Amino acid sequence: MEYNRGDIIEMKKQHPCGNKKWEITRVGVDFKFKCLGCDHILVVPREKALKMIKRKCENR
Repeated sequence: MEYNRGDIIEMKKQHPCGNKKWEITRVGVDFKFKCLGCDHILVVPREKALKMIKRKCENR
């Protein structure tokens, strides 16, 4: 599946704040995610990020 900047995705595991939805803010060698619950920023290598993503959501 192709992911673009601004997409809302759902992770397999829940963030400590209780939220599973994240916004993609950068796509490339690394993925940069922003938690929609607490605004935490996470930078993950592409290979690991693709394994962490459960599905792409329509909207917030």
